[in-house]
Amino acid sequence: MLDDRAKLLLKALVERYIADGQPVGSRTLSRASGIELSPATIRNVMSDLEELGLIASPHTSAGRIPTALGYRLFVDTMLTTERGQLQTPTLAPDQPQKVIANAAHLLSDLSQFVGVVIAPRRSSVFRHIEFLRLSDRRLLVIIVSPEGDVQNRVLFTETDYTASQLVEASNYLNQHFAGMAIEQVREKLLAEVETLRGEIASLMQAAVQVSTEALTQTQDDVVISGERNLLSVSDFSSDMGNLRRAFDLFEQKAQLVRLLDSSAQAEGVRIYIGGESKIVPIEELSVVSAPYEVDGHVVGTLGVIGPTRMAYDRMIQIVDITSKLVSNALSHK
Repeated sequence: MLDDRAKLLLKALVERYIADGQPVGSRTLSRASGIELSPATIRNVMSDLEELGLIASPHTSAGRIPTALGYRLFVDTMLTTERGQLQTPTLAPDQPQKVIANAAHLLSDLSQFVGVVIAPRRSSVFRHIEFLRLSDRRLLVIIVSPEGDVQNRVLFTETDYTASQLVEASNYLNQHFAGMAIEQVREKLLAEVETLRGEIASLMQAAVQVSTEALTQTQDDVVISGERNLLSVSDFSSDMGNLRRAFDLFEQKAQLVRLLDSSAQAEGVRIYIGGESKIVPIEELSVVSAPYEVDGHVVGTLGVIGPTRMAYDRMIQIVDITSKLVSNALSHK
């Protein structure tokens, strides 16, 4: 257990290192506001902190830098977040995929690191279907999911349908099948095909087929924005190995999905520092994440990925606000 003096010094050292990016020496700390200790006393305390694994000495400097363990203690017990420091951004309601993409850009722009959002799983249920005649035997099928996600598919038909036939088919599908999973719709249509006029039945079966493809097609589970921001972070730009590992993480995505999925169970903001998550064992990276909701139900997670030397208080605010903005933009009020 650290005494108050050690806590004060560790807090000052972490804050100075986050601000400047340079190893912090005893003389620098002795000049810090609120620390009335001699450089010799500070050196002794720093030696104790180093033995505890909270700070370390780079080979090229007599100063010290925080370790992942030091950052963790700082975040858990010393960090104070002042609300109102961050100007509240906006995120307009839109189709889910646009909201997700805009949220990833927003996280990246505000943090100047990498923004990442796990998209909600796309439903195989449709809320509404509509047909639009484009030309002879060529239709546009418009499928709306319960989440408001709109998918358009062009359908080529053997029959040239009239406008009234298209309205008849869409009305039948919407009245009898809206809210059902598309697989159920297919089964019920097969059972009812005898009671429907042949050309209308063919149209509806073709529409169900393209709807199946539209609603269940694979999509990007993770939307990532701002990877290039890491190129300007000295912690990475000076070490190609670190940079390569980070970009491998963004390219493969599977580890990110597992890490952020685990955050979906947490309430509020969660922070992973260095390799402590085990899922993303990269010592130089930290992840600040939070779940977001649709109509009160957690459906995904978002976050900021950057160096362990980040302004955690600001990142917490950015992630917290963005999760609330996404929840509001996607929820049906």
